[in-house]
Amino acid sequence: MAESLRGVMREHEPMTTHVSWRAGGAVARAFLPADLADLAAFLGRVRYDEPLLLVGLGSNLLVRDGGFDGTAIFTHGALNILRREPDGSFYAEAGVASPKLARFVGKQACAEAEFLAGIPGTVGGALTMNAGCHGGETWRYVEKVLMLNRSGEQVLRGPEDFAIGYRHAGLKSATDEIFAAAWFRFPPGDVEAARERMKELLERRVATQPLQLPNAGSVFRNPPGDHAARLIEAAGLKGTQIGGAQVSEKHANFIVNREGAATASAIEMLIGRIQAEVAEKFGIALIREVRIVGAVAYPSGHDGEGV
Repeated sequence: MAESLRGVMREHEPMTTHVSWRAGGAVARAFLPADLADLAAFLGRVRYDEPLLLVGLGSNLLVRDGGFDGTAIFTHGALNILRREPDGSFYAEAGVASPKLARFVGKQACAEAEFLAGIPGTVGGALTMNAGCHGGETWRYVEKVLMLNRSGEQVLRGPEDFAIGYRHAGLKSATDEIFAAAWFRFPPGDVEAARERMKELLERRVATQPLQLPNAGSVFRNPPGDHAARLIEAAGLKGTQIGGAQVSEKHANFIVNREGAATASAIEMLIGRIQAEVAEKFGIALIREVRIVGAVAYPSGHDGEGV
């Protein structure tokens, strides 16, 4: 298979350098496609039962210490085409960083994309999670999306094909498709106003989030009518540590890898403790935003599939 592809295939790829938590195990295989056509060719050749993991900037992902027995596909730097279409819409491939899309839209004198500057991931991740902040949500601006199925075939879909909600977007019909690109439409705006709004949002982010330490952004969704950070702080968990993983002192809905040596297990244990204590004290079940995949590494050296 490798001879017919232009991308790079690696084995036993450590994920500590690919996820923003700087923790976790390795993936059995890693494929870095050359471009969208190369990814389509790869999907057309890979075994149908091969577990696949799409990775953008790794800002919302944790691979357990026992690793992921499948293939990770890295989209950032490969699916990177970004352009303005003749009809005024914006075409962005799944590997384009969300802040890059925000800046591009602003420079094209369009408005309301500024919130994307505060999302530290790719367009593919933003579509999957319906990412949002400061009142903006990704799918509010999506006109259509380009999907790839496991045969490498391209499929065009509209928002009506998806069940879209808070921090979630999934196809209504059960399929094996992945996001390859999307077309967005934003209202007319002012270049300088967009620049100032992005500057304001980024300054607020620096002031309120622990960006100087490895983290994965907000760990939990906000419950209806409340904020996860408020609940975690009210539960007395700010600053709580397990094996190098710590509930941030700056923002309680962030877990930081304080010394850069935390294991994925420590991070996951801290997530579980937060959920348990908030549920016990307030009767509220916090739902994770971050995705956790792979196998647990047991002290005996035997790996087991994680839950």
